[in-house]
Parts: sequence; structure tokens; C-alpha cells
Amino acid sequence: MPPQHGAWAMLLLPYLAGLLTAGYAWPDLPLLVAWIAGYLLSYFALLAVKTRRPARYRDQLLAYGLTALAAGAVVLAARPQLVFYAPVFALALGVNGFFASRHDDRALVNGLVSAAAATLILPVVVSVAGGSPWEAGGTFTVVLLYLAGTVLFVKSCIRERGNRAMYSASAAFHAIALAVAAWIAPVHAVVFGWYLLRAVALPRRRMTPFRLGLVEIAGSLLILLSVALAA
Repeated sequence: MPPQHGAWAMLLLPYLAGLLTAGYAWPDLPLLVAWIAGYLLSYFALLAVKTRRPARYRDQLLAYGLTALAAGAVVLAARPQLVFYAPVFALALGVNGFFASRHDDRALVNGLVSAAAATLILPVVVSVAGGSPWEAGGTFTVVLLYLAGTVLFVKSCIRERGNRAMYSASAAFHAIALAVAAWIAPVHAVVFGWYLLRAVALPRRRMTPFRLGLVEIAGSLLILLSVALAA
């Protein structure tokens, strides 16, 4: 299994936000299986690209690939229109592959693209429930703002700690995110106010990855609560 524990929140948060927005339909279950298997497949596929040793990860690629294919086929049989999302996911995966091939998968742009790709599952869930993805535009935006902000915040606390440019970019982004989220729905102002506060205050402290993980677990739960209240 991948050691990137934070990726699970990035996977499940937009999916759950989609359920809160549009409700549950039976294809959501195989969609979740395909979504998780697809992430696991992409992780090892990108690792194979990065190391140039695909044979080393053959078992994982085969197991997760077949699982994603089988579950995805069930979802597409029930909701054929979902195929129109495929080019966007393929584009994001292409960007991830480019950075993996350059051994630069920790790049900021790569992280932001991954956040956008993860958030794209939200309109997919809405489409599965029979709704229009455009109706979930507000929810999509606030979830994307949270995930993108988290990429900046975590970098400012760990890998780019002490980098004033990264710190300033994170603080400025969260200030803008607060204004946008409050405009979408006033209930989001409280949650994004906290995100701004953590982006300004916590990088000044020495935060361990474990403590940061706890902070982001709380942040994920808060955005789900905010989405539920705004729905």
C-alpha cells in the first residue's frame, strides 16, 4: 500500500462531499471501488515511470488495474455519460507522469494538479445521482480551495519551512479562498477563517508530520460539515 497517508483524505473528501450534495445512488459503490483502485494503480504506475522498473510493480499494476477496470465497467454500464470525464483525468495523469519522469513529483504544480484531479470526483458523484455537475459548482469550488490550500500549507510547514515566498503565497491564497468561499455561502466563512489562521500561525511553529496530519483531519471534517450545512 502507498505510504502517502494524506492522499486518502484527498481521495475520500470530494467523494463524500459529492454524496452530501447529491445523495446516494447505487453506482456510487462501484464508483468508490474504481476510484480507490484507480488511485492505487496510478501510484504504482507513476512509481514504475519514476524508477523505470515496471516489472518490479507488475503484481500491483495487475491487481489494481483489473479491479479498477471491473468496477469502472459496472459504473459506465449504468452511467455511460461519465466517459466524458475521462479526458480530464487522463490529462491530470499525464501531468503527474511528466513530473514523475523528471523525479520531481513533489513539485508544487504537480501537487495542485493532483488536488484538482481528486476534486473532479465530486461532479462525477453528482452525475451518478442524476444531477447536473454545474449545480455542484459551489461545493466543487470550496473543496478545491481547501485541497489546494492544504498543498500550500503543508509545504510551508515541512519541505519549504522558512521559505518566505511559500509562506506568503500560502497566506495570500487562503485570504482569497476565504473571500471566495464566504461569497459562495456565508457558512463557509467560519471554516475558511480557520484555514487562514492555521496558514498564518502554524508554519511559524515546528510542526511534526503527525501533528500536521491531525490538523488536516480536523480540517477535512470541518469542510464536510460546512458542505452539509450549505447543502
